[in-house]
Amino acid sequence: MKTSPMFVFAALLILASLSWAQGASQPAKVGVIHFEGAISSTQQGQKALTELQQRYEPQRKELEKRQNEINALREQLVKSSSTLSDEARQKLNDEINEKTRKLNRDFEDAQQDYQQDLDKILQEFYAKMRVVVDRYAKDNGYTLILDIGSPQTPVVYVAEAADITNDVVALFDKFNPVPGAAAAPSTPAPAAAKPAATPAKPAAAKP
Repeated sequence: MKTSPMFVFAALLILASLSWAQGASQPAKVGVIHFEGAISSTQQGQKALTELQQRYEPQRKELEKRQNEINALREQLVKSSSTLSDEARQKLNDEINEKTRKLNRDFEDAQQDYQQDLDKILQEFYAKMRVVVDRYAKDNGYTLILDIGSPQTPVVYVAEAADITNDVVALFDKFNPVPGAAAAPSTPAPAAAKPAATPAKPAAAKP
């Protein structure tokens, strides 16, 4: 089973924090961060995700156009069903199914390409964000920081005061400014933005 980068990051944070805490005399101070949400809330993260969406926008529009064409053919089939011959109705139905199959293949390819590019962006931010989190934790006396954005992190409750996401975003932007960028929002997105690269997956026509 493939281990997600988020799980690896969380595990490294836990191990590093626990190791550092062994030599500390003060009581443990625990914090949490929505790591992927923090990435999408930084100025650099927002810029990278916007550029990714813009790069896939022409492809999204093309797939959407083809989806609309298929929908129009479906409407034509329904409206003309009683007047078409069996041969003509079957020909139109076959055309719809063939166009749908091709669109499905292109849809899946686009989704896969988009996800790979998104993963590359996230990977580029992991190292930068790790440096910021480590610095914030040490400067503020944290002995343990957990990533509550990962479903593999067993956190069932956390006090609002323990969430350091906003502080880490602000610190990240301070050390990684984007010229001319607006300030990051005070409340981070719940997860990294994943704009749809393609329209809804089409369904095959019924004979």
